[in-house]
Amino acid sequence: MTRLRDAGAHARTLLGALVLAGALLVIVGPLAVLGADAPSPPPAGDPRSVGEGPGLVGNPLFAIAIVAAIGVGSAVLTALYVRATGGARRNRSR
Repeated sequence: MTRLRDAGAHARTLLGALVLAGALLVIVGPLAVLGADAPSPPPAGDPRSVGEGPGLVGNPLFAIAIVAAIGVGSAVLTALYVRATGGARRNRSR
């Protein structure tokens, strides 16, 4: 019975915090959406490159290599973990 009472107290505390957060959002929320008086002019041309049209930004081969290294590394670490913990265990109580 004590656990149920404690759970009820925790639930009331959480509900109070949610109500307080909701009230704060209602009061402060509209202030957060105030923007600039006038829009700024858009930049001339493509900001990603100098005098060229849209193209690849950054180094895509490096990004592909990093993703591949993360994949290989996670496969190796998973295999080591499975080997270290004994692998799949079967129920032998039959």
